[in-house]
Amino acid sequence: MRESTMERAAVSITPQQVQQQQEFASLLAALLAAKYTEAPRAHIRTFGCQANEADSQRMAGQLQQCGFVLCDNPDDAQLILFNTCAVREHAEDRVFGNVGRLKQRRQADKHLRVGLCGCMPQQEHVAEQLKQSFPFVDLVFGTHASPRLPELLYKLYTTGRRVYDISAEQNEIVEGLPIERGSGVAAFVPIMFGCNNFCSFCVVPLVRGRERSRAPQAIVDEVRGLVAAGYREITLLGQNVNSYASEGYDFPRLLRELDAIEGDFWLRFTTSHPKDCTHELLDTMAQGKHICRHLHLPVQCGNDAILHAMNRRYTAQHYLDLAAYASEVMPVRSCRIFPSPATSLSAFPGKAMSSSATR
Repeated sequence: MRESTMERAAVSITPQQVQQQQEFASLLAALLAAKYTEAPRAHIRTFGCQANEADSQRMAGQLQQCGFVLCDNPDDAQLILFNTCAVREHAEDRVFGNVGRLKQRRQADKHLRVGLCGCMPQQEHVAEQLKQSFPFVDLVFGTHASPRLPELLYKLYTTGRRVYDISAEQNEIVEGLPIERGSGVAAFVPIMFGCNNFCSFCVVPLVRGRERSRAPQAIVDEVRGLVAAGYREITLLGQNVNSYASEGYDFPRLLRELDAIEGDFWLRFTTSHPKDCTHELLDTMAQGKHICRHLHLPVQCGNDAILHAMNRRYTAQHYLDLAAYASEVMPVRSCRIFPSPATSLSAFPGKAMSSSATR
């Protein structure tokens, strides 16, 4: 069932481009220092998955470079950023509700700036809705523009005009951004971005772009640094984490490389796709000394016809065979397989009540 992984070359942002954003950050920090008697405060509200959490941590690091102090209470902030999710309609409705409640405060407070970023504005119809129905929102940018946050903020604060950037996918990997993790115990480490699967119900490839993987050495260096800093739980992230492919490395090989790092830590990963889950990956988990025997493997449905309509590219039997092999190499008491309700679609066109349990 597993298709061969085709490695897609990612373009790394040059050190000069990263330096350019640092220069924008320095310029903005000087501007804000002259404008405010004390450092302005920024608040980030994150909706959605762990990938969004990781993005927010990088934006938090950039905001600190720009001269902002992070705060937990949006009422205390001069800059409020909503990092959004487009996978579930309920999350989108919550975002619009939270942004709408800021309208009167934004109109009354000349110092307040409101921004919305992430997956929602990467959709053109949402960006247009924000432009027309939420004129008090100052800054709107999609997933591909987030590394240029200092530049976008500098433009906002120097021109006083609304800034929109929903750039199309650039197939870029950005290394060297500052990160504010907020915890000294657990850390997220993105290893790949985007998705090539195009499941018929999912918007992720449209808002996160096609798959691109970080260089293995960059990942190893980051994890080694986190372990040295005392982090104990490290979660590898990707929209389809087990399709990782870079410089001749696939996901099992990368896991083995990370597992060889000395130290006292746990290694987790999410989210996996059943079509890319192999016996080699399960063997690597079973043999690892740091790898948690915890497998989040979305099932979506137990009916082959519906799985085909979903473009999932595996069968119910393939999923059951994976679960059986995982239990064989990792006894049930030490391995937990999670086909969680959150990753099972209770409704899909053509799906009857009995479809979930039949093949």
